[in-house]
Amino acid sequence: MRLVIIGGGILGTAHALAAIGRGHTVVQLEREAEARGATVRNFGLVWVSGRSAGELEFTLRSRRLWEEIGGRVAGVGFRPAGSITLVRTAAELAVAEAAATGPSADERGFELLDPGRVREINPALRGKFLAGLHCSTDAAVESRQAMPALRAHMARTGRYTFHAGAEARTISGGVVVDDHGRRFEADLVLVCPGAAHSGLTRELVGDIPVRRVRLQMMQTAPLGEPLTTAIADGDSFRYYPGFAGEALERLRLEEAQTFTAAQHRMQLLCVQRLHGGLTIGDTHEYDEPFGFDVDEAPYEHLTAVTEELLGRRLPPIVRRWAGVYSQSTDPNAIVTRAQAADDVWVVTGPGGRGMTLGPAIGEETADLLNL
Repeated sequence: MRLVIIGGGILGTAHALAAIGRGHTVVQLEREAEARGATVRNFGLVWVSGRSAGELEFTLRSRRLWEEIGGRVAGVGFRPAGSITLVRTAAELAVAEAAATGPSADERGFELLDPGRVREINPALRGKFLAGLHCSTDAAVESRQAMPALRAHMARTGRYTFHAGAEARTISGGVVVDDHGRRFEADLVLVCPGAAHSGLTRELVGDIPVRRVRLQMMQTAPLGEPLTTAIADGDSFRYYPGFAGEALERLRLEEAQTFTAAQHRMQLLCVQRLHGGLTIGDTHEYDEPFGFDVDEAPYEHLTAVTEELLGRRLPPIVRRWAGVYSQSTDPNAIVTRAQAADDVWVVTGPGGRGMTLGPAIGEETADLLNL
């Protein structure tokens, strides 16, 4: 079967990888010279720990797929580093204890660690905290190099072609025409537009149940020592459905976030890149129009929290950025698939889970469409 996939981010690339793996031929179009949306602006985390009970099996499937992909494609930088969520208050500790003894604790690889054990696993954590919730199943990939590495891998099959700087303009009768006037014939067209909900996406499927979310993040110079796991703070409990329960409700009722964290709907996530620097974030903004600039207060908050947990000053911040991702408005939907025609589908809206769930979403779409 001939597929044309529109969009060069993680969803488009994951669908291409699934199709190539099943023996099909794929042409992939990306309107930029390289993907520049949420795919390259995220942490690269494969995040099992906070997923809801209903999506845990799907998430673990995606994590296994990432490990298999990492074994075949070294350039994606897959590493099963795990994570530690560091708690600093009694209310946060209660949430961690509930998670570590919950019904899915073994599947997630949860273990509650005292400060000494935290430092055995991650010696860079020399700061102030009461305990750490270790998740051994969390992992990471290199978000800025994974897509080129996957494309090179697929190109070696002889059944994959990537066109950069090619914006799809029309889709009709199994033919995609780009802004260069080139025609690409297809038996199936998959449109993976990321957060571009207007233009071609709206022409194809109208207004679908997705919204856009904006975030802010930053990158440090090399830390100078290994950060052996990803880390999170107790505020992250508030944003992940996997921690829902009585302990979390008590935390929300009895313990407010700091003003900046609450105003910007913040959590701390931090992961070390292969070059040694730390990617640190993030914020959540839901009301459009989004600002075109970045606010300094969240960066000051993130710096302060990270330094408290590390027990040292951060290296210089070398990059700051904002990003926008697409999120399905149905909280129970992992992704939104909308059919535009017999042979045309739009797939978007995984929220902040695109990198985590991309491979499994690609495989699921292939199963649903009998590829």
